[in-house]
Amino acid sequence: MRFFNKINLQTPESVELEFTLAGIGNRAFALLIDYLNLGAALFLSLVISIFLTYQIANTENILGTSSSKLLQWLWAIELLISFSIYVGYFVLFETIWQGQTPGKKKTHIRVIRDNGKPVGISQATLRALLRPVDDFFFLGVFFIALGKKEKRIGDLIAGTIVIQEEKPIPKAEFSIAQQSEDLASNLAITTDFHRLSPENFAIIRNYLQRREMMIAQARRELARKLATQVKDILELEDIPPDITANNFLEAVYLGYQRSQLTN
Repeated sequence: MRFFNKINLQTPESVELEFTLAGIGNRAFALLIDYLNLGAALFLSLVISIFLTYQIANTENILGTSSSKLLQWLWAIELLISFSIYVGYFVLFETIWQGQTPGKKKTHIRVIRDNGKPVGISQATLRALLRPVDDFFFLGVFFIALGKKEKRIGDLIAGTIVIQEEKPIPKAEFSIAQQSEDLASNLAITTDFHRLSPENFAIIRNYLQRREMMIAQARRELARKLATQVKDILELEDIPPDITANNFLEAVYLGYQRSQLTN
């Protein structure tokens, strides 16, 4: 069994990222937490169905009418609701929490796409629909244990991997201009840095760490492209005209880092 496997991904921005795979232990613990939550939701749904069944049976006794068809429909609806809760739990959380469920959040792991981007609703849905297949005879465990990228069947079909959550670095490994420091302070007041995913932060950090190794033209083009994408993610109207793309990315790096460290 391999622990703490590393994987390198090439993003659409031509930035290479290194991630640590989640590992079977963390994934199993996260799934246990999620199944406990799911069990509570399904139990509540079952209790409500039993209560409604009891009420319908009482109505049948009082009025002397047959309600067998209604009861059959009720239990068919209950099965549909249970399935929707099972699938919807994972789809909802992985979509709105950028690849995390309550269990994954607790164990500090998350799902991302093979290109390093956050998962969307289509990937989350495929993973959720194929989860029963992975759970059947523990097929998912075998695929995770034997595969180099630790993917279960749902990951293989959806094009996703499960990684350790990216955390901010306490101290930057590169120089940051004073202009960027000032902009970071201003952005902290007006900007919600939680719109950035940990993978977005990793892309910015990797660019800032490796920019000195790039030729000037490639560095300018990549910085401009990244700055525009980050501006859109943060829903900023525009980058100040006197701020370069590099300064903007440095400021966002600092702003995100500080927002995480103060949580």
